[in-house]
Amino acid sequence: MKQWVEHFNGRMDAWGRKLHEKEIRIPIDLVTGLVFALFALMVLLVMPDQVAISEKDVVNGRAFPTLLMTVMLLCCAMLIGKEVYKLATKQPLNWKVINVQVEAKALAILGILLGTYFLSKWTGLFVVGAVFCCLGFLLYFRCRKKSYYSITLVIAVAIWAAFRFVLGVGF
Repeated sequence: MKQWVEHFNGRMDAWGRKLHEKEIRIPIDLVTGLVFALFALMVLLVMPDQVAISEKDVVNGRAFPTLLMTVMLLCCAMLIGKEVYKLATKQPLNWKVINVQVEAKALAILGILLGTYFLSKWTGLFVVGAVFCCLGFLLYFRCRKKSYYSITLVIAVAIWAAFRFVLGVGF
């Protein structure tokens, strides 16, 4: 087990060194306007299938989200228009430099959290996701003490057992 952890840490270090040097430069206002415009359009397209309406309701459940997404689309259009105008008049755009290593770390944390959710969902047991989350974060942050692993796992299972069997909370 110790060799596997050392091998895993060595690979993480090698990837970190490679990714530390890589940076991406993007026009942040233009990209943000486009991304959120696509998001608003997606919400507007999906909403009829997701939110049912009743004929007797004066204001239905789609009214506020539709208004919100419409306002978002208008603001995105203004932001994109401003950036296109800057491009046409050769004015400087707002650029953001993104370090790939920092974003890869954030994606790894997101992956652990998504793995926790999906394991809990697929197995129907929250404790399985909690154990995965504990082990995932301890490995990610390169914890070397075996006692930390055992303490964290015991506490995670104890909290789950207390909620499940003592308080009667089914999750």
